Amino acid sequence: MRYTPIDFETVNRLKAESGLPQIGKASIREVVKIVNQIESATGQKFIRMEMGVPGLPAAKVGVEAEKEALNKGVAAIYPNIEGIPELKSEASRFIKLFLNIDLEAQGIVPTTGSMQAGYVAFMLTCRRDIKKDTVLFLDPGFPVQKQQIQVQGLKYESFDVYDYRGDALEAKIESYLKKGNIASIIYSNPNNPSWICFTEKELASIGKLATKYDVVVIEDLAYFGMDFRADYSQPGVAPYQPTVARYTNQYILMISSSKVFNYAGQRIGLMAISNDLYSKKFPDLKRFFASDSFGHAAVFGALYALSSGTSHSSQYALAAMLKAANDGSFNFLKEVSEYGAKAKIMKELFTRFGFQIVYSQDDGRPIGDGFYFTISYPGFSGSELIEELLYYGISAISLDITGSEHSEGLRACVSQVQRSQFPDLENRLKSFHEHHPVA
Repeated sequence: MRYTPIDFETVNRLKAESGLPQIGKASIREVVKIVNQIESATGQKFIRMEMGVPGLPAAKVGVEAEKEALNKGVAAIYPNIEGIPELKSEASRFIKLFLNIDLEAQGIVPTTGSMQAGYVAFMLTCRRDIKKDTVLFLDPGFPVQKQQIQVQGLKYESFDVYDYRGDALEAKIESYLKKGNIASIIYSNPNNPSWICFTEKELASIGKLATKYDVVVIEDLAYFGMDFRADYSQPGVAPYQPTVARYTNQYILMISSSKVFNYAGQRIGLMAISNDLYSKKFPDLKRFFASDSFGHAAVFGALYALSSGTSHSSQYALAAMLKAANDGSFNFLKEVSEYGAKAKIMKELFTRFGFQIVYSQDDGRPIGDGFYFTISYPGFSGSELIEELLYYGISAISLDITGSEHSEGLRACVSQVQRSQFPDLENRLKSFHEHHPVA
């Protein structure tokens, strides 16, 4: 037995009782469960970096609008599956003001978070052409999206983009597309977990290839505008959030309310289908849906099979938040810039005590400070590091489960870590470093 900040024997016992062969390769929710158990058994609070949940209060304008909607009785009424008109129009306006893209309200549909939007996007893109049944992941990425592929019986291919930035990205993607089986490409921008951000040049390459090879790009904007190296917060004023939508007409945007509006608990997001794709007909869709129109099949075929609509009251909340952002009365990115400020401090603490930033460069410039960062420690694999840090009251997830080729690394999320915990984090990292000196 040895002394660690969290009782050594208790951690060992709970690890054994978990039934997990390797804690370090566990899913996000499995890590959450064992950390909850250790906290309960020891009374010690962890530095929790394993789950990407908001750490700020929900946007007040949304809360008030939802309360008003509930008071008016919308909880008793099924919502229109296409979305309430106020939300669709404000979403179209938001996309114009913050992305500088003209998108008709018809193709913007509320979903039960971006996860449901992703599920529908995979279902539709892999069934519109019988020859195209595979999704290409530009990894690292959100692990659950591959789970969505697997439970639908679909296929995927992937590669880690870190070594294929700039001019190299186009050739690498084309090497997959020219095989003819790729239905869609998915990535997040900013990226979960690495926080790399595609440049306009890279997005132009992706868009050009999507058009050339008849592939749909699924762009996950869960962290909309949160590359704080540029100011994307002013409606109708450049710079705008980078997007592939400038370079192809074959795209689906997934816009979440969870992070930028801190509205994760109400499970509402947007699936925004390009004007051309929404109205385009694909005869192969009729193998599964009543309509061969992409948009109609997406909404009245796939989405309707998953849910009879997204929470009615939360649609009013999101409509109000978007309207306030559009009107310039609510600077949503100013609210969430705290994540970037915390990331900068936390990265300094980790590197001071021997840790290294895994994804440290972003196409030739230092990685930005945001919702996530990645860490490793000499002599440890990512799986080993996850398990060892439990004894020091620090939790994260392994990059192994994100499609990353950097098996030595972990994803650290800053959102749940409070500034009041920084002294504890410093002391625990110091203890870890003393017990595991770097040669």
